[in-house]
Amino acid sequence: MSAPSLWSSDWVCGVHGPVLPRQPSKRPGPEGLAAAVHDARVPVWVPWPLPLGWLVTGFVTVGDDRSGARAAAVAVSGPGLLSGPADMVVIAEEPGIGLGAHYAGLEGSDPGEVFDGSPPHVKLDVSGPAATCGHSVSMWAVAAEPDRAAYVGEAMGNWLWTVLWPAEAGVLMLEQQNLLDLREPGMDLDLPFGAHCPRLDL
Repeated sequence: MSAPSLWSSDWVCGVHGPVLPRQPSKRPGPEGLAAAVHDARVPVWVPWPLPLGWLVTGFVTVGDDRSGARAAAVAVSGPGLLSGPADMVVIAEEPGIGLGAHYAGLEGSDPGEVFDGSPPHVKLDVSGPAATCGHSVSMWAVAAEPDRAAYVGEAMGNWLWTVLWPAEAGVLMLEQQNLLDLREPGMDLDLPFGAHCPRLDL
């Protein structure tokens, strides 16, 4: 990928043409959180309350100073329900960005033909910029890489993805999950932070 130059103000990918850049992952902590929400044009979702023993383990955004963050990902990590540690990355993005598809291991930028009229596999409860506007979001399983599970739906006009490692950690989605938008005014959660999640740098 080539950076903006005298000849173009765009980041340019040799395959996809002008694109928005993925920024380096931000470390878990108040500074990383502040950086993630500062220019976010999309929700910055976090599961809340977190599953027992889980911690917030990093942030990623896509965009630049001109565009603002058009995609935002939050990683959380903890014990899996079946065995060993697990990671989950929750992504909100505008259509065409491709961050969720990237983490799911899919070709292209959007989820493809997953909404075929079949009933959703799971539902999440989400709360947007006003705490009173919570609602349920339908999510469908996506044919992701075999080492992970991925689900996608639509919330507040943006794609909503959850990608979990290992694939068996997908059973977490069967439990009732509630997502909060960390951009919400007055949001003052006592987030527990853990070690940086290496999945964010895939």
